[in-house]
Amino acid sequence: MPQLPAPDYPADVRARLEADGKEIVARYPDSRSALLPLLHLVQAEEGFVSRTGMAFCADLLGLTTAEVTAVATFYSMYRRKPSGDYQVGVCTNTLCAVMGGDAIFEELKEHLGVGNNETTDDGKVTLEHIECNAACDFAPVVMVNWEFFDNQTPESAKRLVDDLRAGRQVEPTRGAPLCTYKETARILAGFPDERPGAVAATGGAGPASLAGLRLARGETPGARVVHPRGEGPHDQPQPGSRHLSSHDAPQQTSASDPEHPAGPVNEEGE
Repeated sequence: MPQLPAPDYPADVRARLEADGKEIVARYPDSRSALLPLLHLVQAEEGFVSRTGMAFCADLLGLTTAEVTAVATFYSMYRRKPSGDYQVGVCTNTLCAVMGGDAIFEELKEHLGVGNNETTDDGKVTLEHIECNAACDFAPVVMVNWEFFDNQTPESAKRLVDDLRAGRQVEPTRGAPLCTYKETARILAGFPDERPGAVAATGGAGPASLAGLRLARGETPGARVVHPRGEGPHDQPQPGSRHLSSHDAPQQTSASDPEHPAGPVNEEGE
């Protein structure tokens, strides 16, 4: 059966969203260009993009709900159902997978009792596997509300989600301090992050990311960026150098490895 029209926001909520929405639209010479940040705005209100949110965006921009739905369903950053305060994404793309991402994802599913794109009963954590986060030099990477937690292990990832569910403060490896998913969505809508020190903490690429650039410039390399687990650097560190990663080789964690938690598979995937 056809769905009934989406209910409207309460009057006070709609008035507030309209004021913010008009501020967003005013940034663009073509109002239609404001659709992506407007979808983040309604996501900041409900924690996902509801039918009510899509109808609001359509009304504000003079679009059809079909046009808005086509965009909202194309981008994975827009959630189509309620999700947790903390979106925990485990990179399972090639490098992160062989460095431990597969094992992390499998253990988190068992530890949290949820599957991919599912939320814990307390509404705190939504778990998902995600594609490359362009942080391969810090693999395996876990992201929480799009903030980086680098060089993770199954044990550190389980401690991370336990702390999130318990309300304990956690600090990303780099970048701004962590905030809730709704707060993150409002920032992505283009509104300033007004938390003290948050903007100054955003930082940039770490030494591991810049090693190739320094070599290309002919600069003398410092200590090895990576070294075998459990051992110290083989070279004496030079002033200003830092060691960021303890990974020196792929770990046996892909689904084809006998020691993978999910068990070995043969070439036919059985």
